[in-house]
Amino acid sequence: MQVKVKFLGGAKTVTGSRFLIEMDHFKFLVDCGLFQGLKDYRLRNWENFPINPSTIDFVILTHAHIDHSGYLPKLVKEGFAGKIYCTFPTEELVKILLLDSGKLQEEEAAYAQRKGYSKHEKPMPLYSIEDAEKVFPLLEPVELEEELRINDSISITFYNAGHILGAAIVKVKIKGENQEKKMVFSGDLGRYNDPIFHAPNRIPFADVLFLESTYGNRNQKGQNPIEELGRAIRETYRNGGISVIPSFAVGRTQMILYYLHRLQQKGKIPDIPIYVDSPMAIDVTKLYKRFHQYHRLGPVIDEYDANPFLHKKLHYYQSQEASMSLNDLRGDAIIISASGMATGGRILHHLYNRLPNEQDSIIFVGYQAEGTRGRRLLEGETTCRMYGIDVPVKAKIQYIEGLSAHADQEELVEWAEGFVSKPKMTFLIHGEKEASEALSEKLKKELDWNTIVPEYLESFVLFDGI
Repeated sequence: MQVKVKFLGGAKTVTGSRFLIEMDHFKFLVDCGLFQGLKDYRLRNWENFPINPSTIDFVILTHAHIDHSGYLPKLVKEGFAGKIYCTFPTEELVKILLLDSGKLQEEEAAYAQRKGYSKHEKPMPLYSIEDAEKVFPLLEPVELEEELRINDSISITFYNAGHILGAAIVKVKIKGENQEKKMVFSGDLGRYNDPIFHAPNRIPFADVLFLESTYGNRNQKGQNPIEELGRAIRETYRNGGISVIPSFAVGRTQMILYYLHRLQQKGKIPDIPIYVDSPMAIDVTKLYKRFHQYHRLGPVIDEYDANPFLHKKLHYYQSQEASMSLNDLRGDAIIISASGMATGGRILHHLYNRLPNEQDSIIFVGYQAEGTRGRRLLEGETTCRMYGIDVPVKAKIQYIEGLSAHADQEELVEWAEGFVSKPKMTFLIHGEKEASEALSEKLKKELDWNTIVPEYLESFVLFDGI
């Protein structure tokens, strides 16, 4: 039996994670993400899928983020009909995220047509809400650490990865006529001292490892991100402004709410209202109570005064009308809205209204991928194009490093050291070129690992004659 991998995304980029495994008559995909950021990357979403989706037997999802799951509706639309294996929280999160993604695709196409800024006479969405809903019957949740036998040759096991609710490391065991081999996909690994999630599980053995490298060239220790966040909010408050925090609805928003609540409890920031303007974040936050075994906050959520997701200063805004009413605020408030890289969603109308105000602050708290609006603002863009209009950037743009949900270089190496014997082959994926190559060199030098930074659409033979 020969086993091959083809990198359909997540190679020298942090988006579009899709890894195709081919073995004899089976084909399966690990992750099925949307490309985001640079236009050249986004255009890949519209290209024909490199193989016929109907020939793929099943998909494994490491977690729910759109750069790992957001292509599923298009894959199903083009003929995929197999099962999609994931953890129980991931199943629920994927439903929330894909519905929102489908809605955004529809809204962007309709807006482009209405405003006439598309080169197409009738701009079409990549997929619709209806397309997203067709994914749901295919989702097949699996408990953590329970081995699932797919067929005589393949079994999979999910392990805790930290990062976000339900995020998993995936071990795939392949049994041939002569040998059994293990492939491990790290997914996105969380932090070792995350206040909400458990540290990623150690995995002792892998013949082939696929390791994320988002922060492969950076360390986040030595900073005090909570103090920095508090300082940024206090400064904005003193200026009479609003603090706007672009934040992913899944994971980042809940962590920011945790930190803001702690800062208010300790008197480190003023007791001002916190508005969560993201229907999706509201739905996601409810899942923390339902899936308490997947995080560390159990007893905290049960006590009203301690619950960072439910207290008197916190307001959830569901409707469009409530969201628009926030435009009238002139100071003494914090607004949290998605998306975290300011690529779409309600955050855009907040940026549209707040960027021209010198007293307001835009505080980024997560990784900003190359080519995204968030990255351009951090790099000093003086005007920001939204809704076909160039908006002047006068608000203070800030970035709080150390609040990422991704393990940094030191933590990635620490996790790698957990292997009892080194993998025969390690692919550095889901990282920009510099990050993947830096981690590759570090693992070669410090652990004497055989590391590879793959190219987009590159293929490798993993095992032959097993």
